[in-house]
Amino acid sequence: MKDEEKSRAQLIEELAGLRRQLDDVQAYADPEWRRLEKWRRSFRRLQDLLAGVVVLLEERDPHLVEHQRRVCSLACAIAEEMGLPPEQVETLSAAAMLHDIGLVFIPPEILHKTDSLTPLETALIQAHPRAGFNILENLESFQPIARIVLQHHERLDGSGYPAGLAGEEILLEARILAVPDVVEAMAYARPYRLNLGINQALQEISQKRGTLYDPEVVDACLRLFDKGFDFL
Repeated sequence: MKDEEKSRAQLIEELAGLRRQLDDVQAYADPEWRRLEKWRRSFRRLQDLLAGVVVLLEERDPHLVEHQRRVCSLACAIAEEMGLPPEQVETLSAAAMLHDIGLVFIPPEILHKTDSLTPLETALIQAHPRAGFNILENLESFQPIARIVLQHHERLDGSGYPAGLAGEEILLEARILAVPDVVEAMAYARPYRLNLGINQALQEISQKRGTLYDPEVVDACLRLFDKGFDFL
């Protein structure tokens, strides 16, 4: 019996030692663990909200949702090709699926117009990043996404909109998003023109690499198509 009690006491002591070691490890890793766990919970909520928003957009304009899905596919592939961490890729994915949400405020007759836009109509179209930002900025977990949406039409040389940001003033995720947005827009037809084709789209980003578009992003995009990337 005494041997049994001794063994039990030793086991309890060993378990207590293991618990102290576990507490030490958890105390050391706790900030990172908390950050990741908070991010996972936020992203799950974000996915639920995103699904509802996509349904609303699809009812409003199915072509817009298809555009955003294709842009999302290429944007995430570029981010992964560039070696971005999973959290950053997931944030970019959500922003890509929402980047044109501000267009819901534009009348369909302007969005689908086949002739030239008037200056007023152009100004309305160019207001959509700001409108998208205004929709998203007050939603929990959407603040980083809102800023990407706001900046996705900014250009390296400061010629973009709505704020005329330049270079590294533009978020990396927004600089990434700008490239697939242009490539997809040129590769697929629009109400006002036929599709220009993927070759012309890639030529466009190649020619304006370093002036309008981030060189690293353009290079990653071109590598993907060299490897056989397809929007489908």
